Amino acid sequence: MTVPSRSAAPPELLVRYGTEAPAGAVLLLHGGRADGLEAPPLLNLPALRMRPFAGALRRAVRGRAVLVAEARYRHRGWNGERADAARDAEAALAGLRARFGETPVVLVGHSMGGRAALAVAGDPAVLGVVALAPWCPPGEPVAHLAGRRLHLLHDETDRVTAARDSWAFVRRAREAGADATGVPMPAGGHAMLRDARLWHRRATELALETLASSPA
Repeated sequence: MTVPSRSAAPPELLVRYGTEAPAGAVLLLHGGRADGLEAPPLLNLPALRMRPFAGALRRAVRGRAVLVAEARYRHRGWNGERADAARDAEAALAGLRARFGETPVVLVGHSMGGRAALAVAGDPAVLGVVALAPWCPPGEPVAHLAGRRLHLLHDETDRVTAARDSWAFVRRAREAGADATGVPMPAGGHAMLRDARLWHRRATELALETLASSPA
């Protein structure tokens, strides 16, 4: 049974596909910008960029008890110490828990959404993160990632976020006890447009492999 999306979901959560009793969930977190207190526009390109990933996941899990959902941000930017995208990711996880119970979750985030995913991955429900061209500033916390599976995908020609920062984050996360892997992508830049299907396929494979690692 497909879950009604917008009308039944809490404000922070948009369910794209699933059942009322999922065995697992994939939560998508889109990108944004460093600063911006305004709400995302109606035509929100970072959110639209995640739709093909949602579609690839829906096709891969059809007929299985796996939920696919997207977080909706209240602000366009990260906004320094406010870390608004991370707070909205936390709210989306809380929405999943309130509606579906203690369901294991894999986070798939792009750019700022990758940073948010990594920031909230210490939540007990989160098995791991697939971060796409993530924003990984030096010094980001990693201690909370012990025991989590992390896959950071990055094209080294990306001019918006730096792949070297992703690889440095992977090294630090491993030292903190995470099962962390850096995945160099052959093309795509930051927007993941070139070889887009490779990005969709690889993200879907890694998300579902991580979800399958749940002991439940």
